[in-house]
Amino acid sequence: MNAARTVREVIVSEQPLNIGADKSLLLVDDDEPFLRRLAKAMEKRGFEVETASSVAAGKAFATARPPAYAVCDLRLEDGNGLDVVEVVRSKRPDSRVVVLTGYGAIATAVAAVKIGAMDYLSKPADANDITNALLASDDELPPPPENPMSAERVRWEHIQRVYELCDRNVSETARRLNMHRRTLQRILAKRSPK
Repeated sequence: MNAARTVREVIVSEQPLNIGADKSLLLVDDDEPFLRRLAKAMEKRGFEVETASSVAAGKAFATARPPAYAVCDLRLEDGNGLDVVEVVRSKRPDSRVVVLTGYGAIATAVAAVKIGAMDYLSKPADANDITNALLASDDELPPPPENPMSAERVRWEHIQRVYELCDRNVSETARRLNMHRRTLQRILAKRSPK
């Protein structure tokens, strides 16, 4: 996924954000360009950012210096980002955690919230969406994203997720999605919608 489209650079408003006294933010994502751009955008908003590109590094940061805020990708190369969320919440129960993923599903959203995540955002999410989710009060929902995924993109992401879970077996994926194998092959051959 193109990092330039994933995190849009936006002008920081003149009004200061109500981050609080502890501005520590842990960002965990294995997409290095996305991680760098998001870190830069969050620093512009007043956060003191630490980054990690793996579950192991995220857990180490969370154990050594439990952050006030955290943003964790769900699927990382060395495991599941929910493991980092659990460590953050066990070391600092008042921390505010948001889970990001390109493979959104209801089951993982429920699991993230059960272990203490404040919100669950689908990629591409911009820095404003993430900031709004981190700073939303407990009794209010953050505003809806300004640039949500299109219905075609959500469908394509779901098909890609099932395809990956079926070890890239087209026949098994088609059976589970209840669609014809040739139709699935045509969908998989196309580029992702925007």
